[in-house]
Amino acid sequence: MFKKETYIQRRLALKKNVGKGILLFLGNDEVGANYADNCYPFRQDSTFLYFFGLPYAGLSAVIDVDNDREIIFGNELTVDEIVWTGAQPTLREKCESAGIAHIKRPDELDACLQAAVRQRQPIHYLPPYRAEHRIKLWALPGVHPSREKPSVEFVKAVVNLRNYKTDEEVAEIEKACRVTAEMHRAAIALIRPGRYEYEVAAEIEAVAQRHNCRLSFPTIATVNGQTLHNHYHGNRIKRGDLFLTDAGAETEMGYAGDMSSTVPADGVFTPRQREIYDIQVACHKAAVAALRPGIRFETVYDISARVITEGLTALGLMRGDADEAVREGAHALFYPHGLGHMMGLDVHDMENLGETYVGYDGAPKSKQFGRRSLRLARTLETRFVHTIEPGIYFIPELIDQWKSEKKCASFICYDKVEAYRDFGGIRNEEDYLITETGARLLGTKITTPGKA
Repeated sequence: MFKKETYIQRRLALKKNVGKGILLFLGNDEVGANYADNCYPFRQDSTFLYFFGLPYAGLSAVIDVDNDREIIFGNELTVDEIVWTGAQPTLREKCESAGIAHIKRPDELDACLQAAVRQRQPIHYLPPYRAEHRIKLWALPGVHPSREKPSVEFVKAVVNLRNYKTDEEVAEIEKACRVTAEMHRAAIALIRPGRYEYEVAAEIEAVAQRHNCRLSFPTIATVNGQTLHNHYHGNRIKRGDLFLTDAGAETEMGYAGDMSSTVPADGVFTPRQREIYDIQVACHKAAVAALRPGIRFETVYDISARVITEGLTALGLMRGDADEAVREGAHALFYPHGLGHMMGLDVHDMENLGETYVGYDGAPKSKQFGRRSLRLARTLETRFVHTIEPGIYFIPELIDQWKSEKKCASFICYDKVEAYRDFGGIRNEEDYLITETGARLLGTKITTPGKA
């Protein structure tokens, strides 16, 4: 945890931003993987962590803005529980570390909300993303998920605090990024023909654990990089394969790193692989060079898409005017995802609160294929932390569909594209902090081998 003053100041800012009513926070519970006592690894809700810092299961909280009162609802551990978990600080000691003076039992939450209903106080809650949250909301007085939507005021207030990273947060994210880079370097050292993907994935997790970190998301370690979120690790690496790794560390405090790397299994790119790799690298560098406060991130995405389009045109895979091709979305056959996303206590920071608020500042999202996958499009501001991760992919099923529909046929040379059906995919990803004059890389560079 940070010092308790950090959490006190965050809650003061939140109360000021929302203005009135009851703010309801549902912490996470232990969840059984296949029976009650065999649980998934526990992870506290990130917004709960941000405002209270308590990484313990079974807690809820209320901030009564009108009466300037903050309450944690939870139980003290019993001796029966301590036998299994070991001794811990008391709940009061835990709450004091976050600057919370008022503690109640979980069964007293109903009475608290009933009192708010009687006093006609609005009850604000955030969008639920877990089934148990939805069930709890249904049972609570004054909360009617079937008739009411989560509080937009609450969502915006949280986003407008969590989007701007403080120095202490940046230091914690940078710690995660340093470990993440080490995870990738260890993976690259292990990749060679004859190894299995799961051996690489195991080494990645081992590095994280050696630094007292967990994974910030399930590792992608695959010879099938054309599958964007490929979590299967059963393939044996062969000569000529490209190996794509997307992995990140999460610190003990919950802050994330997220990086990707793509390397040739043999340590040497084929000429064809090198051509596509160089286009991706040029695209990545152009996007990074454009980062600064005041530029819209969708503009940076357009820059990256134009570099990819121009590069593929030079190889004969595309044709026509690059700007027009990007406007029409022709590049998305090869680049079907966004350029990056916010990062912090969530690897996709606050995605549970809605991309419209986090990544778009309330503006509507595009419906165009590829562009609609932009998780971040808004104007960049100082102290934003986000990823840069353009990619180039040859997805046979997508190629077949677009070719049969003659989609963007004036820009795509489908006969030439057919020769790349077995190519796979390339993505390299880094994490950046927007500064007053530009952007700063977080963590360290991942050096990837391979030359034609």
